[in-house]
Amino acid sequence: MATLQQVIARAVSRPTFNAIRGAAASRNYSSAATAANGFQFELSETQKEYQELARKFTRDEIIPVAAELDRTGEYPWDILKKAWGLGLLNNHIPADIGGLEMGVFDGCLIAEEFAYGCTGVKTAIEASGLGQTPVLVAGNKEQQKKYLGRLLEEPLVAAYGVTEPGAGSDVNGIKTRAEKKGDEYVINGQKMWITNGGVANWYFVLARTNPDPKCPASKAFTGFIVDRDTPGLTPGRKEKNMGQKCSDTRGITFEDVRVPKENVLMGEGAGFKIAMLTFDKTRPPVAAGATGLAQRCLDEAAKYSLERKAFGTQIVNHQAVAFMLADMAIGIETSRLAWMRAAWEADLGTSKRVPYYASIAKALAADVANKCATDAVQIFGGNGFNTEYPVEKLMRDAKIFQIYEGTAQIQRLIISRNLMASYAS
Repeated sequence: MATLQQVIARAVSRPTFNAIRGAAASRNYSSAATAANGFQFELSETQKEYQELARKFTRDEIIPVAAELDRTGEYPWDILKKAWGLGLLNNHIPADIGGLEMGVFDGCLIAEEFAYGCTGVKTAIEASGLGQTPVLVAGNKEQQKKYLGRLLEEPLVAAYGVTEPGAGSDVNGIKTRAEKKGDEYVINGQKMWITNGGVANWYFVLARTNPDPKCPASKAFTGFIVDRDTPGLTPGRKEKNMGQKCSDTRGITFEDVRVPKENVLMGEGAGFKIAMLTFDKTRPPVAAGATGLAQRCLDEAAKYSLERKAFGTQIVNHQAVAFMLADMAIGIETSRLAWMRAAWEADLGTSKRVPYYASIAKALAADVANKCATDAVQIFGGNGFNTEYPVEKLMRDAKIFQIYEGTAQIQRLIISRNLMASYAS
């Protein structure tokens, strides 16, 4: 199996490759989108190749073990190591560090394929990308070389530490504090629902540095890079979740955790801005993952409807079932277009409406994934309620897409605020 680096290397010799990558290749998240070309509904030959690489990897390495990983809850280290060896991880890291410097759109193509096989595995991989993104969008070259470069040297993962027991969507409710003492910051507090919390090599941590409760969120928080082995940092037990069981979700306690000032991202008070810039880059891949799950639901349900007979014919010949499949297809195709638009906007880097499109993609794809999973179970009937068939796992795995990286309601809040701002201008 060719590595992603080999696919890219072959593409470099093609005349169209540089045009595909665009003029933004010198910055983080280089863009495959160019305003002059408008929307593209055909993937480049290079994109088709690494999409096929991810698809084959999913078929050969993820699908065969997905049910067992769901049963045991074991973290998919073997899969991550194989994916790392093929260059399917950390592909947004800048070229001057040794990465492939791929765009959001290209990463979404891979994320959708992984999610088709198992969204627990996909979440474990994407959570590392989520942890990396603050360093990509706000880190200086020294920080990027030290922490992103580390991920290229060996198969390690990162994590994103923002959510707390009493502050999920309400970022302004974060109580974890960081107090500057000399050339260090001392962090105290607790994070919750941190994916990769027990396996990460390092974390992005958002903490309050301005104790004034009236200080606006835009100035109250600071983003830090925190090494896993820092004294006082203690991951809690692995949470037993309803779905995506092989991803590692834990609480993390910070007790007098000392972080050097060199590990501050962008500057004191810039943490909230960094967190929001991160979501612009990471919500499209979440939408792509939800689309991948929905596609798996349709494929499983369609296959079953051709095998199962009722009233003397295959159940697909009953309009009630055929129309359910048609509605699934409608939702999947529109979700895919939505994440593609959001990723395209994010890669251009010039649009002020990236949060708007990212939230639309995330909200739509999450809802579609849940409806497709429910309908797939319905089409399977009693078998769909049984663990011997794949759709019950898909239904359990789907729910979290409406919760993590901003709930469905928060996405609608972002969308509505953007709408009102556009009407008022």
